[in-house]
Amino acid sequence: MSDANPHRQWSPLSARERRVLGVLVEKQKTTPDAYPMSVTALVTGCNQKSNRDPVSSYDAVDIEDTLLGLQRKGAAILVSGSGRVEKWRHNLYEWLDLKNQPVAMAVLAELLLRGSQTVGELRGRAARMVQDGTGPNALRDLDELMEVLHSLADRDLVVFLSPPGQKRGVVVTHGLYPPEELERERQKAAHAQAAGIEEPRPCVSGPSREPADAGISDELAELRAEIKTLRSALDTLRDEFQRLKDALGA
Repeated sequence: MSDANPHRQWSPLSARERRVLGVLVEKQKTTPDAYPMSVTALVTGCNQKSNRDPVSSYDAVDIEDTLLGLQRKGAAILVSGSGRVEKWRHNLYEWLDLKNQPVAMAVLAELLLRGSQTVGELRGRAARMVQDGTGPNALRDLDELMEVLHSLADRDLVVFLSPPGQKRGVVVTHGLYPPEELERERQKAAHAQAAGIEEPRPCVSGPSREPADAGISDELAELRAEIKTLRSALDTLRDEFQRLKDALGA
């Protein structure tokens, strides 16, 4: 992460801070009627099993302490109290200087909730959070996502972990890690890249089939990413249905 921008307001975030802020953005965009959020709702949102990596088990004290820390940083705001249930909202549009950039915020929220992922996975996952007035064509293809990612990378908010020039399976993450965590993410990505390099195939006579095999491999990787996205969406629907049942006392 670069410190070249002297006017940058934001600072690195802990794992709990990243999770809390990611949940606040997610719920603002997907369930606006339930936003701002209480501590109890944030505990549930942080610990849900879908759309989270890793799955956490925070309690109310963890979340309260985290919110107070985010409040001191200027990243979260207490919006009600004085005898009423306290509720919180994020202040990331101002804190990260992303005013009027809801698609960029959706992309960043997915990275906060899941960490490093391929751009194909990210597009499918972030798309669920851009149906809040940003238009039906938001993130309609990878080119549009890459434009958003490069804009965020220019602000050190996104980091490309794949080697420059790589076309398939490009891995990105957010830039809000503390420096030592970000370095670990870089090392993990480098190791995964090295492990994914195939051994040279023995020479055989006859027409080469490598181009066709490579195309099939790419299509298979994209299909697997789509399946993961669909499973994630199904898990989200199950969580929302269970919360609705609980609220109705069913």
